[in-house]
Amino acid sequence: MKQLTVIALAISFFACKQTKKQEVVQENLAVEENVEEVSNDWQVLFDGSSFDGWHGYLSDEVSNVWKLEDGAMVFYPPKERNGESYNIVTDKEYTNFVLSLEWKVNEGSNSGIFWGVYEDSKYGQPYETGPEIQVLDNIAHPDAKNGTTHQAGALYDMIAPSKDVVKPVGEWNTCVITIDHDTNAGSVVLNGEKIVEFPVHGEAWDTMVAKSKFADWEGFGNYTTGKIGLQDHGDIVAYRNIKVKEL
Repeated sequence: MKQLTVIALAISFFACKQTKKQEVVQENLAVEENVEEVSNDWQVLFDGSSFDGWHGYLSDEVSNVWKLEDGAMVFYPPKERNGESYNIVTDKEYTNFVLSLEWKVNEGSNSGIFWGVYEDSKYGQPYETGPEIQVLDNIAHPDAKNGTTHQAGALYDMIAPSKDVVKPVGEWNTCVITIDHDTNAGSVVLNGEKIVEFPVHGEAWDTMVAKSKFADWEGFGNYTTGKIGLQDHGDIVAYRNIKVKEL
């Protein structure tokens, strides 16, 4: 009888241990599924290894003046242009989204991040339709002296950053741009601080545009759905870790 009792206890202990093990496995699977679900909210737009998902504005491919270096895309302005620009845009169009990326400038560099770009030959440049979040060396580039609405992180020529949180030249800045037409809200978070907020359509948007250099531009800011773009402003600039989450 004593031997049977010992065997029964051993079986009970083993069964309990297996049950606990199964519970742990199930919990781990649930965590993994949740992580995968969160991860799947984001679409990688640039993984550092290729320009897949991008092309030159009004072109079929990305020009070789854009290089892949250490997981980043780096723009090197050509010495001879022959009137050409080398802005790049996404293959896909977006309406409501959160865009996250890192940017880095050389001394005296200028660039920008566009959204709502309507790609058509009637518009020679993406900035003719797409509003811009400024990318700039605030210290050495002369545009920074043209007012705070021209400084890094600004909604260019419309809304100035609430503070200067830009890192020194040569360091990476983390930028998160939110555009939501459903809530009529846009924002810029630079290096962890929200520095710009703005409407994205309607009367308040129209008023901002009317007070800016874009007041008489036919297509500027008119396209709710459009491409995301990165600007060739004639200076060396680098971008990496680009991803987007559609809202």
